[in-house]
Amino acid sequence: MRIALGVSYNGSAYQGWQSQLSGNTIQDKLESALARFAAQPVRVNCAGRTDAGVHGLMQVVHFDTLIERDMASWVRGSNAFLPGDIAVQWAQRMPESFHSRGSAVARRYAYVLLESAVRPSVEAGRVGWVYRPMNAAAIEAAAALLLGEHDFSSFRAAQCQAKSPVKTLTRIDISRRGPYWHFEFEANAFLHHMIRNIMGCLVSVGQGAHRPDWILEVLAARSRDAAAPTFSPDGLYFLGPVYEDHHGLPASAPAYDWLP
Repeated sequence: MRIALGVSYNGSAYQGWQSQLSGNTIQDKLESALARFAAQPVRVNCAGRTDAGVHGLMQVVHFDTLIERDMASWVRGSNAFLPGDIAVQWAQRMPESFHSRGSAVARRYAYVLLESAVRPSVEAGRVGWVYRPMNAAAIEAAAALLLGEHDFSSFRAAQCQAKSPVKTLTRIDISRRGPYWHFEFEANAFLHHMIRNIMGCLVSVGQGAHRPDWILEVLAARSRDAAAPTFSPDGLYFLGPVYEDHHGLPASAPAYDWLP
């Protein structure tokens, strides 16, 4: 049978999602826990790979198994073998036609940014940081220019393996609570480092280094050299994929409400 899991994690201690020889990735830890619980090797597919230091609130994975256990057991049993900063949130049996990545119609990320003269402490690794004040109106004007279908080559990492740089960014929501800025992004798909590169540009505009319409120049250039430096991974959270309603999967994880 095919099983889907919702997984949350603090990515600070790991080398990203994808399995590596070091074994210090989210995928490695999850597959090891599942194998110990199932007493046989388990390989998982994920909805979206995250980089080193990036967090996941609802990563969705799927795997196939002949082991018959109730869904609650897959949650409790897997968590018994996982480190404290990774947890399976739910498990659900799915039809063989479901694919955690291929069935997703969109993906969502959030970036949490602290604007403060003093660097973060208790929230270190969980928020990005700027020490210069930012202008909300300028940031919102720049962000609006990124909406829609564009060639995002200027926001693409050199090692990106996507077949096309053309993506459709459907939503950028920006809010602020005290010193914390909250950016939420939704698109049909994202390029490698795309959000961190967008954040670098939005911060640059917000601090007055560029006018909001500079974003149009960056897009038109289709060159990574035209954009601002890649921003820190610390405040980046994968909120999860979006699936059609008929799949019946949770739309968010409890930890979402924790974000500043």
